[in-house]
Amino acid sequence: MANVAVVGAQWGDEGKGKIVDWLSERAEVVVRFQGGHNAGHTLVIGNQTYKLALLPSGVVRPGKLSVIGNGVVVDPWHFLEEVKRVNAQGVAVSPATLKVANHAVLILPLHRDLDGWREDVPGTIKIGTTRRGIAPAYEDKVGRRAIRVGDLGEDDILERKVNTLLTHHNALRAGLGKPLVEPAELLAQLRALAPQILPYAEDVWERLDMLRGEGKRILFEGAQATMLDIDHGTYPFVTSSNTVAAQAMIGSGLGNGAVGYVLGIAKAYTTRVGEGPFPTELFDAIGDGLQQRGMEFGVNTGRKRRCGWFDAVMVRQAVKINGIDGIALTKLDVLDGMDELKVCVGYELDGKRIERFPFTMGAQARIKPIYETFEGWNESTKGARSWVQLPANAVKYVRRVEELIGCPVALLSTSPEREDTILMTDPFKD
Repeated sequence: MANVAVVGAQWGDEGKGKIVDWLSERAEVVVRFQGGHNAGHTLVIGNQTYKLALLPSGVVRPGKLSVIGNGVVVDPWHFLEEVKRVNAQGVAVSPATLKVANHAVLILPLHRDLDGWREDVPGTIKIGTTRRGIAPAYEDKVGRRAIRVGDLGEDDILERKVNTLLTHHNALRAGLGKPLVEPAELLAQLRALAPQILPYAEDVWERLDMLRGEGKRILFEGAQATMLDIDHGTYPFVTSSNTVAAQAMIGSGLGNGAVGYVLGIAKAYTTRVGEGPFPTELFDAIGDGLQQRGMEFGVNTGRKRRCGWFDAVMVRQAVKINGIDGIALTKLDVLDGMDELKVCVGYELDGKRIERFPFTMGAQARIKPIYETFEGWNESTKGARSWVQLPANAVKYVRRVEELIGCPVALLSTSPEREDTILMTDPFKD
């Protein structure tokens, strides 16, 4: 059986939570491998709705092991609060069912402070950050001054690490005219956290390697999406980690070849949160309709998502960069009742047609979409669970999307309910 990595193929919010939950029934282990608690996943199971940000989607499924890998940055206070909230909804989350990598970096209050302050500096590029401290935590990781989960268990070294971290941050805070952090205060906060966090901590790479050797099916869950990747996305309007499929192995500690199937998630249209280029964005009643019918608001932030037509050029690029084997196309039902649909099939840049999303900020701002137009459908696709239940024009739309992105649609989602899914290819089968 092939281990599966799930990645977003657009700008995030594609419905990864539902798809991961749907696939987790077939998996035995679910691993988050990058990002932080800026990743909102909504799971609808029966009459219960779970809103997750940091915890792997597998936590709501009995009998599954959930793992937060080393590629994730962990806000320990949010972690404890999310565990508490999910437990209150009747899901048993404990150190027996949830593991956190010892070498995952901690997000601290000083990271949240810095994230917000920098976003508000006049005259700078506005990224549209969630202000949750994600980027500053990753900066400290690569700057080799971060506090990691396992450091909470080495009290003698923890004090030296705090002093090293504050040498950097207090200099920044002084330059911004902000109050300094007292080392003793931060140290006391971390010592108070230690007995609550450490029971979940272990060298997860070793456990995952053992489980892989036993033939257990592992599902790797990505956050955000390809076009928010720090290297391959619409820089600088991106997140602070690598979101592509290759990060599944780096961010979990498993070796090359651990992923056998890459499933990309894409909406039947396109959305984006925050700043940055969006060639197919709609500023009219059609865009407003997509936003309202699709309930396009951030799960954790409540921010309204920008909406536009499906961008086949962008998704095709994501397919190639990730090595995507199949696409899960979500929210097809949001397109119900529209007379006409459009898909971006190319871009015009300075009078010339191009077939890729450019990586420079100036070119990204200048590209114009080239559209192909499709006849819509009046019949409802909501809740369809088989191919034959779809209107003919909806089938044509999906088939043309497959041609344009150069990748088959493996799953088709027709509502937030996990069972309203049409399976064409099972990613867990070789």
